[in-house]
Amino acid sequence: MYPKIALASASPRRRQLLQQLDVSFDVVTPDIDESILDNESAAAYVSRLALTKAQKGMQLLAGQLPVLGADTSVVIDKHILGKPIDKADFLQMMQQLSGRCHQVITAVALVTPSQHWQTLVSTDVWFRHISTQEMSDYWQSGEPTDKAGGYGIQGRAGKFVECIKGSYSAVVGLPLCETDLLLKQLQRST
Repeated sequence: MYPKIALASASPRRRQLLQQLDVSFDVVTPDIDESILDNESAAAYVSRLALTKAQKGMQLLAGQLPVLGADTSVVIDKHILGKPIDKADFLQMMQQLSGRCHQVITAVALVTPSQHWQTLVSTDVWFRHISTQEMSDYWQSGEPTDKAGGYGIQGRAGKFVECIKGSYSAVVGLPLCETDLLLKQLQRST
């Protein structure tokens, strides 16, 4: 049995995924600046945010529980696609992703007052061609507004995915295999 932890995330998808690992957890939602730094790679960006979320969560809980933080970005042509700010931004993202392969990069950090562990998972996702009408219909569903890259693979956008190479759960927001390995490291250290 894993020790109880805190999940530093407001994402219901991450909570659902973490429940699959049979770990007891509380939720803490640290407020952090998610701006991309100048010349920051996608891998460095998500790694920094995952660790910052976990560290801020640790501060909020005064070190009472180990804290797990995660961050996911959708990347195409080395460009990070954030959450769409409006329909025009969303449509631009979908046009970039339509008929192409992109990467979804998820970083996970687990921190205690004395140590931390991190992992990074990159998954290739291929979208079929998506018509402008399909893009508009998807936007109208309300689903894309709070998702990196403007889509959730576990929802209505799943029909756009031709194939993936890598971790499905990482695309959703928390790579289960790698997170389980981090929890095992925590378990061995306690």
